[in-house]
Amino acid sequence: MDPRKIKELLKLMTAHDVVDMVIEEGDTKIKLSRATPASQILMQAPAQIAPMAPMMSPVNAATPHMEAGTQQQASAASKASNLKEIKAPMVGSFYRAPAPTAEPYVEVGTKIKPGDVLCIIEAMKLMNEIKAEVAGEIVEILVENGHSVEYGQPLFLIKS
Repeated sequence: MDPRKIKELLKLMTAHDVVDMVIEEGDTKIKLSRATPASQILMQAPAQIAPMAPMMSPVNAATPHMEAGTQQQASAASKASNLKEIKAPMVGSFYRAPAPTAEPYVEVGTKIKPGDVLCIIEAMKLMNEIKAEVAGEIVEILVENGHSVEYGQPLFLIKS
């Protein structure tokens, strides 16, 4: 991909406060991630933005992505039975417990009711509690602790 195009994409990400972006061109897939606050990037000269290029990780589009496979399995499972998916309402990092040494909010087999906290998704240094919208029992936890999640990605399967 042309470096000028990458710089333009980084400027757009900054202007619209986008943290992660995936671009596909042909059989090449590139993920851009931005961890620096927008106010600091806007003050940097264009020459200083170029070092962000190593943060990109090209992924061969033919290689199946583990989370995508899990998501497809979860969708198939929920359609085949009375299972309800709890999906990520945002992009961020998935955490099962309020602290690294704390017990997880829920385990497989935990009975839940609407309003119960299921997990935390960290987005832009903010911890967002994800609460149950339905009553039931946790059948499967689809994401590993500490992994990134995408908007709409299934997190839990609930048997109602």
